[in-house]
Amino acid sequence: MSDLALQSATPDPERRTWLAVTGAAAGAAAVTAVIPFASSLAPSERARAMGAPVEVDIADIPPGGMKTVEWRGKPVWIVRRTPQMLAALEGHDADLADPGSVNDTIPDALRTPARSIRPEVFVAVGICTHLGCSPVEVQAGSAHPGLSAGWPGGFFCPCHGSTFDGSGRVYRNKPAPTNLEVPPHRYADATRIIIGEEDVG
Repeated sequence: MSDLALQSATPDPERRTWLAVTGAAAGAAAVTAVIPFASSLAPSERARAMGAPVEVDIADIPPGGMKTVEWRGKPVWIVRRTPQMLAALEGHDADLADPGSVNDTIPDALRTPARSIRPEVFVAVGICTHLGCSPVEVQAGSAHPGLSAGWPGGFFCPCHGSTFDGSGRVYRNKPAPTNLEVPPHRYADATRIIIGEEDVG
């Protein structure tokens, strides 16, 4: 065997080390390139926020109080109703356009005067169904422009005068064509609501 053939058949430790280092560097470069690419395929934080369910702690809402959170870019109200507020939901069906929530896209279990999973907690999208204004909550007996004496409590839209009872049911002969939207929601436990997920229990 010639000297040249003998040299090429003999392992070269330096060459092996160089190949190993080069291979490792190439592998690291490939991983570095793949991670941003894979990350770009995932939805952005904003996209996740626009469609993802929202968990809300309701333990700090006092009786008669309301908390507003954002879900899918919409304000969602969570109202802790008092016994007086619940009582005010009865006895005025003739004044309402859709007292039985027949035209609402909600589970049949919510087609009650309370329109809620638990009567004392009401969840609704705070957007008027007329032209998208945001109604305001007006407590029973409050003097408020646009509301008659003896107002039982509920919501008033200052843009065009639509009125809703304490369950978001629209009164007759108002610009708003339908009741306020009740978003899909469920209870994670006694004090936490998940807005954006249907109750399957």
